Amino acid sequence: MKRAVHQVWSYLRAAPGTYIWLLVLGLNTLALTQMSPRYKHWFLATHSTNLAGLSHHPVKVLISSAFWTETPSFLFWFLLFNLFLVPAERWLGTARWLVVVVLAHVGATLISEGAVRLLIDAHALSRREEFVVDIGVSYGLSGGVGVLVWAFARPWRWWYLGLSTAFFCGLLAVGTNFTNLGHLCAYLIGVACYPITRGRRGGGWTPALFRQRINRAGIRLRSRGPGRFRQPEP
Repeated sequence: MKRAVHQVWSYLRAAPGTYIWLLVLGLNTLALTQMSPRYKHWFLATHSTNLAGLSHHPVKVLISSAFWTETPSFLFWFLLFNLFLVPAERWLGTARWLVVVVLAHVGATLISEGAVRLLIDAHALSRREEFVVDIGVSYGLSGGVGVLVWAFARPWRWWYLGLSTAFFCGLLAVGTNFTNLGHLCAYLIGVACYPITRGRRGGGWTPALFRQRINRAGIRLRSRGPGRFRQPEP
């Protein structure tokens, strides 16, 4: 039991930024479930990175918007964070990981909202678009997906790059909106963060390496009679 707890703690400690982010997101998600629909919409609007929010208090909304989601979906984000952001932070280290996430979140927000402003000024969009709620963690996550391109060894790197690029382009094609434009931009910002990854050990990932790490980390038990188990020798 103590060994299992130690392994879990070591795993969490290797990606503190991601798990602190998840903790805050989880508490905020719980708070959202207690709000009435009308109050929740007003509350999220005050933390939104729409044009109105960026015009009046840009720093506040750029920070706070990354800790809320429009719908209570913590389990969904928990799974995606563990699939992409945890490996990215463990590989890059917390400081470099944070730079990637911030660049993706801020950069994609400014690009997507800048496109909204241009279309409003060109009278192609209603001014009501200035107040549409734009909030969530997905831009930072998309940046994490992008930077992981450089963690893979060739040729797996190019497979990952091709599949992930196709996913974000397909997302924009299926749902042509400014949020999905932001997702694609955040992903590309993550890919463009290659200079940040230089000099980091632990790259060169392959499927065989993943299997090896899973086997090392897994607790494979053999029966020693009814109700008794032991961990095999390494």
